[in-house]
Amino acid sequence: MIFQLVNSMQHGIKEDNNFARVLDEISRFTPAELIANELFYQSEQEMKELKERFNMYISKVDENTFTEEYEELQTNYELVTTSGKKIEILENDLLMVASINGLLNYLTATQKMKLEHIHKIEVYQTTKYMSLDINARRNLEITEKMRDKSKKGTLLWVLDKTSTSMGGRLLRRYLNDPLIEVEEIHKRLDAVEELKNSPMLKGEIIASLKKVYDIERLIGKISYGNANGRDMVSLKNSIRELPNIKKLLEKAKSPLLTSLQKGLDELKDVYELIEKAIVDEPPISVKEGGLIKKGYHEEVDELKTATTEGKNWLMKLELREKEETGIKNLKVGFNKVFGYYIEVTKSNLSLVPDRFIRKQTLTNGERYITEELKELEEKILGSEEKLIALEYELFLKVRADIARQIQRIQKTAFVVSTLDVLCSFATVAEDLNYVKPEVDDSGEIDIKGGRHPVIEKMLPSGSFVENDTYLNKEDDRLSIITGPNMAGKSTYMRQVALITLMAQVGSFVPATKAKIGVVDKIFTRVGASDDLSMGQSTFMVEMMEVADILKEATANSLVILDEIGRGTSTYDGLSIAWAVAGYIADKEKCGAKTLFATHYHELTELEDKVEGVKNYSIAVKEKGEDIIFLRKIVQGGTDESYGIHVAKLAGVPAPVVKRANEILRSLERKSAFGKQEAKEAKGQTAGQLSMYNYKLAELAHEIDKVNLNELTPIEALNTLVRLKESIS
Repeated sequence: MIFQLVNSMQHGIKEDNNFARVLDEISRFTPAELIANELFYQSEQEMKELKERFNMYISKVDENTFTEEYEELQTNYELVTTSGKKIEILENDLLMVASINGLLNYLTATQKMKLEHIHKIEVYQTTKYMSLDINARRNLEITEKMRDKSKKGTLLWVLDKTSTSMGGRLLRRYLNDPLIEVEEIHKRLDAVEELKNSPMLKGEIIASLKKVYDIERLIGKISYGNANGRDMVSLKNSIRELPNIKKLLEKAKSPLLTSLQKGLDELKDVYELIEKAIVDEPPISVKEGGLIKKGYHEEVDELKTATTEGKNWLMKLELREKEETGIKNLKVGFNKVFGYYIEVTKSNLSLVPDRFIRKQTLTNGERYITEELKELEEKILGSEEKLIALEYELFLKVRADIARQIQRIQKTAFVVSTLDVLCSFATVAEDLNYVKPEVDDSGEIDIKGGRHPVIEKMLPSGSFVENDTYLNKEDDRLSIITGPNMAGKSTYMRQVALITLMAQVGSFVPATKAKIGVVDKIFTRVGASDDLSMGQSTFMVEMMEVADILKEATANSLVILDEIGRGTSTYDGLSIAWAVAGYIADKEKCGAKTLFATHYHELTELEDKVEGVKNYSIAVKEKGEDIIFLRKIVQGGTDESYGIHVAKLAGVPAPVVKRANEILRSLERKSAFGKQEAKEAKGQTAGQLSMYNYKLAELAHEIDKVNLNELTPIEALNTLVRLKESIS
């Protein structure tokens, strides 16, 4: 796949977060090659980031490749939107025109041929699909693992039960482009439901799909003139399954399956052409004959008869010469240098007649030619050469005739791959006990008994702990989730995002019941992955990602935030986490549906202070000094971190765990004593700040930095004024 970056600097790649959007689009398509113009190629910072983030080749292309001529483009190609609506090129579309021309010119130059198989250019709008930025794709592990880029352990791995290579590619595209149009989502879900509820129909369709080769790749080879006889037979065998698939779909009732049935071209003429012309088991080479079936072309049949008869003539000549000369081991042979010859061993040279003309001397004998053999050679070799040339000529004609039907074949390939993906969704739904989600524009996410699709599949059957989720645009916009590490907070949040994404892809979901109000974007800020290769600290990366979320998230977005503010001091981190949560929860500023996991237990106070915030925590069962993570999300916050228990579970040596407990008890005693002193000295006045309030924590931090021994009276007064203003 080739992706294009053109004229980007002068059109504001550094403005309006455009480069971040470019990165998101590249991560959506994962192209093998990028095409960039000179100006972009010289942008060192952007080029460096592209090379660091993606494993792909970047080609620099001359500026003249990107022409803005659009009349020929509009004449030769059908420009449409993803919904099939025709596009009329306008003056403000010249950047799009330059990009298309640049790509077409590049392909023509590198492939050294006309792009006759390209008839339609689809221009897609990012607003048609759910927006998934590069971080969300990576953190949710939709198509590849973060650690090793493998497929196993991803959402694609779970959902891919496709029977064809075409279906596998389309499934990957579906996962990268979740829908946001409710009607289109319903069409897919209804089709999956019908296939799931009709196991006989689904089984018969899958049986036929398994016999279909990669039609998309085959027609690509045909259009480029690279297809051989075996490719033609593979195409024929694939087309042979189409009538059966079309007939099976006659039973379907859902709108999408019905439209696929109507749109499935059986390509009978293409099948008949290959069936009549090409032998069932052709050779790999197309230039050595043996390709064309008997009965397809009269002259081919005649030449084949001549070559067959020629062999009989040679056998008869050999028998006759043996009888006439008395040389019992005489034989007629052939090589490409000397042609046909009669070979006689040394012991029989005395019996050779005068009419034999010496042609070659060997160590063990002589080779001869006769006038009769010369005549036969001309007939036989002439026929073989003519036959090979004619077969090659006829094969090229057949291939060209099929190439002219490429648009029809492409449409059929799309129908087959779409059906394949729907069958895959239905198979997974049946095998893994998924349910059909209710999808609408309500803005609600209501999941009962939700499960993480990937982790559930890796665990023993029935061992994954189910959890409910409820988010909406009003009173339940932001869920603060507290609880210890390893208890399942991250898994829970990711599963909500994945279930939402699966529903909008058109798949059933791992839950007992699910209502999904369509989300326009999913954002994730998970973990603390360094970006040291680009000179950015953990905290800087975290803040950049948070900044992007705060800029881009809308009231219809889903935001997953895990441990915001851990990369800096406790006071700074708490302050940032508090401010971020408050900003997102504010309907006027953002109002996105958000799951916010944190170790800052002070954030649970937001439930009473900010509208739309609710507290949740991971249930934990204490058994003496041990704890058991129940992995169940329950309402209400917690102020227990169980960090030392987690260290023990992780295998930290017992003496270290014991010492940690001693230090913890010591710190807790000091904290309690400090609290008591404060109460006795100041009393409990109205409006007093809690010790854990982030403003007081920040105030204490500022006072701690003041050096009283070096402070002048005027500096002391100014410091006091500043501190007073900071808490007012």
